[in-house]
Amino acid sequence: MKMIDLTIPLGIGTPPWPTYEPLEVKYFKRLAPNGANGQLVTHSNHIGTHLDGEIHFYTPGKDIASLSMDFLVHEGAVVDLSDCAQDYDVYTSKQVEERVEVKEGDILIIHTGFHHYGWDQPTGDEIRYMIKHPGPDREFAEWAKRKKLRWIGVDCGSADHPMNTKIRDWMPRQAAECDKHFKQKYGKGLDQVFSDDKYQLMHIEMFNEHVIHAECVGGDLDLLLNQRCTIGCFPWRFVDGESSISRIVAMVEDDRYEKLMAKKAKCELTRFGDIAGAKAAWLHEEARKR
Repeated sequence: MKMIDLTIPLGIGTPPWPTYEPLEVKYFKRLAPNGANGQLVTHSNHIGTHLDGEIHFYTPGKDIASLSMDFLVHEGAVVDLSDCAQDYDVYTSKQVEERVEVKEGDILIIHTGFHHYGWDQPTGDEIRYMIKHPGPDREFAEWAKRKKLRWIGVDCGSADHPMNTKIRDWMPRQAAECDKHFKQKYGKGLDQVFSDDKYQLMHIEMFNEHVIHAECVGGDLDLLLNQRCTIGCFPWRFVDGESSISRIVAMVEDDRYEKLMAKKAKCELTRFGDIAGAKAAWLHEEARKR
């Protein structure tokens, strides 16, 4: 069994969720004259690849330390929605199940393709990554609860549609773009699609049902589109933690790993050694034939 990293690189250039504290790093001692390097690190929990815990939105919920390894590591599916979920789009459970088998109790990773706009990618675009990515409506949330999914991962800034968060108020120009898009594509405006009773439903309506999610998944996610594998999320054992920066990996058998690495060898890589997803269209086309 070998592992494929699905985590984005974390550095001072990594954007946190809008208005949250960024990562700050400073040296408080150096080899000269202290004999060792030491760093002081400050950050919010919502930066880089991270797992949102129940108490992020649900007061009596579990903290991060309470999550069992059986919950965090399990069989799951990676679905590619990049062909049907573009700027501001709303994706559905039907689109997921048309592309990959999702079993009860699974972990589900959603590839919208918007990690291609992450800070670590040569095609980075922070506005698209955080503000324009697609997201689900209540139909998807209810399906996820019926499926008893352990946790969901997304390759963009939030598991909620960005215009179903405070971003709608903070970015009025983009909210107007989204409203126009919704009217053209769905025949309803933004306020109708995401009315007040649906506000941040992937957080508010899910965490009390013990279905949580990871955000800003990435790494070599493009290798696993529309496939099943074992998936693991490794947050801190964080007592009273509402969320946690995490490492997320896929685990595959050795022979399958070698085949996947042969595909990676054909791809252009980022400066961090991950696949530059936007420049590997053939991987997406291959996934759609499965």
